[in-house]
Amino acid sequence: MSGHHAEADPASTPDPAPAPERDPAPGIGPGGPGDSPAPVGFIGLGNMGAPIANRLLAWPGGLVVCDVRPETTEPFVAEGATAAATGAEVARTARLVSVTVLDDAQVRDVVDGPEGILRTAAPGTVIAVHSTIADSTAVELAEVCAAAGVHLVDAPVSGGAQGAESGQLAVMVGAPREVYEACKPVFALWAGMPVHAGEVGAGTRMKLARNLLHFISFTATAEASRLAEAAGIDITKLGRVVRHTDAITGGAGAVMLRDTTAPIAADDFWHGVFTHVRGLGEKDLSLALGLADRLGVDLPLGTIALRDLGTGFGVGPGDLARRADVRASDGVSGDAGGTGRDHDDDHDDDEENR
Repeated sequence: MSGHHAEADPASTPDPAPAPERDPAPGIGPGGPGDSPAPVGFIGLGNMGAPIANRLLAWPGGLVVCDVRPETTEPFVAEGATAAATGAEVARTARLVSVTVLDDAQVRDVVDGPEGILRTAAPGTVIAVHSTIADSTAVELAEVCAAAGVHLVDAPVSGGAQGAESGQLAVMVGAPREVYEACKPVFALWAGMPVHAGEVGAGTRMKLARNLLHFISFTATAEASRLAEAAGIDITKLGRVVRHTDAITGGAGAVMLRDTTAPIAADDFWHGVFTHVRGLGEKDLSLALGLADRLGVDLPLGTIALRDLGTGFGVGPGDLARRADVRASDGVSGDAGGTGRDHDDDHDDDEENR
């Protein structure tokens, strides 16, 4: 769709004659594990960031961690990591800095704010943004970083907290090939499937396409549940059947946990759960629809999913869906909602992740 062709990493794509691993380009990133490597940094220790960073404790060059909640760094310090108060402090020593924060605004601040990474980053440093942001934000920030000799790559992840805990996340990297190769030794500690998606911005475009499918399927699940309920079927049993088969084939059964499709009361346990997931879905659907609008691609199910996702979950539409509905009523096209600031990708006060 974007003109960028996704390139699967040879190590993660079956191939009778896989291409040999390449050494990271000299001067880019922290170096390889056998080269007396430099430290790596991690900013944002929420639901996704903490388990990823935990695996980076094994990096031989050392780990520097940072979060707005200082107490989240304490377990890492106890295991040998160094705590930093700001992105600038992280970048004084780290030569690859991973960023897993809430949204575009926070990414901009962490990268180029008054105490951001660029204040101290040495030429050749790599900034890997794992947050799901607008692809245009990644491209813009990469240009700003390039002026300082720093490489910014968009490297969103997929696989949820379970994948982060098990070290089996997929990471979709938008970067020049030599920068991608420089990141791979570090990413290999926590990702089961690294994929070179293309140039900067392509990682985010791949993630948006993946999550478009993800959240459209959630909306379809709610519709199927309404049909089954109207037909007199016990939807908890339907959910068990779907989860059983999805364990074999994959699918959207993971959200089929309630025993009714009725709206959820605000004091119900599930209200907070599905409000959080709605926020994630509406943000990613809005970003995907904005990308599709720029590319002239019609996504009717994506539009429907943005409109109906929260209602299907029983918590009603969020701000992004309501704004998109107003724009549609006014006959206005374009980005359905920007970057979405009513949820957190990484923290429960804040990902992702999905």
